[in-house]
Formats: sequence, C-alpha cells, structure tokens
Amino acid sequence: MAPGGAGDKRGKLSSSDADAGAVGEDRLSALPDEVLVLILLRLGTTAEAARTSALSRRWRRVWLLLPELRFHLAPDGHRIRKVLLAPNAPPPLHRISVVTEDSAPDSLGAWLPDAARRLSGALVYHRIVPGKEDLASPMPDEAGEGGAIQLPCFEKATRIEIDLGLLGLDLPLAGTFAQLTELALYRVHLRGPIELGDFVSSPRSPRLQKLRIRDVRGVDKLTIHSESLLEVDLRQLKRFQRLSISASALNELNLLKCFGKNQPVAFICAPQLESLVWTDSYDPSSVDLGNLGQLQVLRTNGFFVFSKPDCRYNRDFLRLLQQFRFIRSLGILLFYQRDIGNFPYLMEDITMLPLTEFLTMEVVNNGHNFGPSSFHILRLCAGIRRLSMKLHIIRGLKSACHPGCICDQPANWKAQELSLNRLRKVELAGLEGTEHEVVFLEQLFSWATVLKKMKITFDYSVSKSKARELLRTLASFSRPETLVEFYMYHDAGKKSVFLLAPEDQEDTQ
Repeated sequence: MAPGGAGDKRGKLSSSDADAGAVGEDRLSALPDEVLVLILLRLGTTAEAARTSALSRRWRRVWLLLPELRFHLAPDGHRIRKVLLAPNAPPPLHRISVVTEDSAPDSLGAWLPDAARRLSGALVYHRIVPGKEDLASPMPDEAGEGGAIQLPCFEKATRIEIDLGLLGLDLPLAGTFAQLTELALYRVHLRGPIELGDFVSSPRSPRLQKLRIRDVRGVDKLTIHSESLLEVDLRQLKRFQRLSISASALNELNLLKCFGKNQPVAFICAPQLESLVWTDSYDPSSVDLGNLGQLQVLRTNGFFVFSKPDCRYNRDFLRLLQQFRFIRSLGILLFYQRDIGNFPYLMEDITMLPLTEFLTMEVVNNGHNFGPSSFHILRLCAGIRRLSMKLHIIRGLKSACHPGCICDQPANWKAQELSLNRLRKVELAGLEGTEHEVVFLEQLFSWATVLKKMKITFDYSVSKSKARELLRTLASFSRPETLVEFYMYHDAGKKSVFLLAPEDQEDTQ
C-alpha cells in the first residue's frame, strides 16, 4: 500500500497519545482514595492489600484506609496487632475477620484489646484445629486445658462470632456491649467468675437480638433476662442442668441436645414465642414453658419406631406433644435403627397429635419400610394442607432389611382407609427409587384426592436413568390434575438442584 494510505493512518499515533505513552501515566493511582479502597477490598485478605504498598509511594497508605481487615491463617496474632496499631489508621473498622490454625492463647489474644478500640461492626474469629473443623466433632471433657484468652469489652461491636476450637474463654468482668445485636460462641470453654447469662442479659447487652451457643463447655446453668432478644439457639452444652429465660420479645427458641441424661430443669417466660425447637429431654414436672399462646412452629425430639418399650426418647416425645392442642406447623422425626431385631412396634403409643396445617416429617428409615409408621402419623394429622417429607439413611451402613423383616407391620396398613381431603401440596426429598418408596407414593396418591402439586427431590446418589424410571412409574398411578416435578442435585454437596425435564426435552439447569 502506498505511503499515506489507510493502513498507514491506522499505524500512526497522535502527538498527544505519543506523549502520554512516553510518560507512562499511572491513571489507576490517580483515582480517589475511596475507589482504590474498593479495589483493595476485592483482593480477599489484608496481607494481599498490604503488598500493593510496593507499587509506589502513592499506594503505601491506601491499604491503611481499609474499613475491613481480613486475616486468613494468620501466622502470629502479634502481627495482627501491628496492623491495628499502624500510624494514621483511621477508625472505625466495620469488620475484622481472623482465621488462625492451632495458635497459642497468648498469640490469639494479643490483638483483641486493640480490635475492641477500633471495631464498630462485626468480629469473626475462628481457630482451626486440624481434624476438628466440624462442629459435630466430639470435644474432650476438660476443654480449655490448653489455655484461655480474655475477651475485652467491645463497646461498639454489632456482631461477635467466636470459634476457639477447644480453647478457654474468659468473659469481661465489666463493661457494656452497647451496640451488640448478634453473639455466637462455638467450641469454647467458658471460664472465670462471669456467668454467661449475666453477660447476655439486658444490663450488659441491651441490644442483643440473636444468641447462638453451640458445643460449649463450662455452662451448667443459664439465666437470661432480656428485653431485646429475638432468637436463642442452644446446642450441645455438656453437663447442662438448668435453663431460665425471661424475654418479652423472644420469637424463636432452639434447644438441641443440651440436657443429655440430666433431669431437665427449665423455666421459659416468652409470651411472643412463635417457633420452638425442643429436641432434648423433657419432663413437665421440671420444665415450665409458660404461656405459648402465640406459638406457630414446633419441632420435637425423635421417636423410635422399633425399640424397647421404656425408650426415653419416645417418652419425652409424647410428653412434649401432649402440651399442645394446635400447632400451625409441626415437625416430627421418626427413627429406624439399622438392626431393629425383634423390638416391638411402638407407633401405637402415639394416640394423638396436635391439630396442624403443615406437617414436616423426617424419617431416618435406613432402608426399612417407613409406610406403616408414616400412615400412622398421617392418620392422626388428616387435616393437613401441606406435607413435607425427607428420607435419611446413615451413609456407609448396609441396610439390615430383608424380606422377612418385621418393619413391614402392621401389614394391613395399605388396606385401611385414609382421606387427606385438604392436602394440596407435597414435597418429598431424599428418594432413591426403592420399592418401599414406590408403594408409599402410590398410597399417598390414593389418599390425597385433591392434591395439586408434588415436588420430588432425589438423593444425590440417584442417576438420571433411575430417576426417569421412577418418573414413568409414578405416571402410571398419579392423577392427571396433579403437577409432579422431579429435581436432582448437581453434586454431592446438595447446594443446588435442577429440574429433571422429560426425556424429549433438555434439562433445565
């Protein structure tokens, strides 16, 4: 092409462009501090943000302006303290997030007093102990023997979440957590003279709304007086003996596996309580639930379908449900041991259930026939409008169910009449396509004469081909006016599902 043609023009730069390229103008550094801070927040951790100080003199102070500090697997708590004490670091901090791995108590607590002075938001503090990441992992009887850290008073913190991975924690002797609305303590051993109940009651935590205490030692009794609490969640409090809650605004109370074999002693004064999960020991002679006139949701302890006649869990189950005549949403757990041997069938011990509109039934069937026990529950809840069922099996254990297994009793349950003439919506999860499941589904369709929609979610181990096989089977006895949808998990993580489309269509992701 001749000089001066179109190609030549595209290859030339204007004099202004050439000057800019020669100078190498840093337009990123010219951005306002507020924009640069937003960029650094996307880097993930404070350490990565601090490395940008090597770019130029302009960047040396930018990371100190971060409103959030994040340390992942921080090697030394003293380094965190240096960051908090950095010169010209402008308070307040909106969030401090720290994850350490098996650190010593002196290192863990070194930075907490300085964090308390600067924080006006959330503190999230997790100590990972290899092999003990799961909250369900058992803790030793004497937790905290490796030392303890002292929690200072966070006057301006709005949320505190602490998981010490078995270490001890000393609550502050004085001070008010004036802005605190959420407190979560996991895997800690509370020590020292301060009672947890005093710490979370209104005088010291006047705005606390959500309290979660899980897998905690050192709490044998808990007395709470609060005008602000809305939710209380207590789980696995070893050697727990006594609970007293007076909370005028409390809306939700969860108590799971706290009393153990101890005689449960509890007094609850919560006139606004709407949701109660009590999967724990229960004795009406020592447990006073108070006036629960607003209660809408109830979840109970599990019931063993086959067991010894004096089963403690079944006794607590029956005692609790006898306290209620109507519950809008009722949750029940039925449990089949892997080997039920010649244990007696105990469902007949359940002679009545509260009137309910929405029944949630979880069944740990372990391969056994859950039809008879489910029929028994549905017969006592014939007025339900919605039904949610979830099947569970204990992974890694082979089912002991065999053709002559006693789980198929009473054998005449399929011949008995049952009219679920208000049931319009059903959700079933955890199906594997077994013969027991197909038989139950066929019966359910015959009982629910006005059913409008059924949603079935398969267990993640089920293949698409097997799922489609069950789809064709259900089509042979489902009603044409009932919409049946099949869902499958994307993976074993069970975090999301997709709709299984008919074979002639593509799956909807």
